[in-house]
Amino acid sequence: MKNDNEKLKNIFIKKLETIVKKNQSLLCVGLDSDIDKIPKKFTDQFEFNKVIIDATHDLVCSYKLNTAFYEAIGYKGIFSLKKTCDYLRKKYPEIPIIIDAKRADIGNTNLGYVRLIFEYLNADAVTVNPYLGEEALTPFLAQKDKGVIILCKTSNPGAGEFQDLVLSSKYQVVSIKGGIKLYQYVAYQVAKKWNKNKNCLLVVGATYPSELKEVRKIVGDDFWILVPGVGAQGGDLQETLKAGLNSKKQGLIINLSRAVIFSKNPREETKKWRREIEKVLSRK
Repeated sequence: MKNDNEKLKNIFIKKLETIVKKNQSLLCVGLDSDIDKIPKKFTDQFEFNKVIIDATHDLVCSYKLNTAFYEAIGYKGIFSLKKTCDYLRKKYPEIPIIIDAKRADIGNTNLGYVRLIFEYLNADAVTVNPYLGEEALTPFLAQKDKGVIILCKTSNPGAGEFQDLVLSSKYQVVSIKGGIKLYQYVAYQVAKKWNKNKNCLLVVGATYPSELKEVRKIVGDDFWILVPGVGAQGGDLQETLKAGLNSKKQGLIINLSRAVIFSKNPREETKKWRREIEKVLSRK
């Protein structure tokens, strides 16, 4: 049965689980290389990223690149984004590349995003917005060898404006006291309906550990969750792990961006965070 389950796993999930085991890490480093913050000695974002990657590659389970920081400066930024992905593919091909693009559009337009992210950048996974529904996201969901990471409960302070809205009784797909909220409905739909190719993940912010716990209950053990918000945004690491880990003490991709890449010593900072995770994992 175990071998059958392995065969059913999406290639991105296999790659992720392999590097988690090899590097003994649930940490993802976000290469949010704000051109106004990187040291002046670097000629471009790629040169800065290269230093971060070389210093941390054996301590992480993935790298996440938020396209906004590259798109903001035009073609030079896009070139740096491309060079960073190419470098990871060539030097550290075992490490998954996540493009944090949060795309959401009609299906025809999404075809263009699919080509950019999975053909031009050759990334392993992408973040997308569920607002337009499963039909619109079909071009992403159809990528059987890739990961599709859907926004569920985001880490920003205003996330609840829409995500916490209580839906009418006809959407009560799971029994939740007080009624099901929109983010919970998204979690259910993605895990139970959209995940036909076993390539779906969710985004849940570390700033909402109670909600993360609820999402874990809905999606079950065999589901990975990308968790931003630890570090600069103030999310508590221990609470996050307690709320979101599955029974195997896995299932979370803990993203750290500014806290690592703009620290005095990115390698030591990454080691520090990994040790903190290990402390929690070592407890019974």
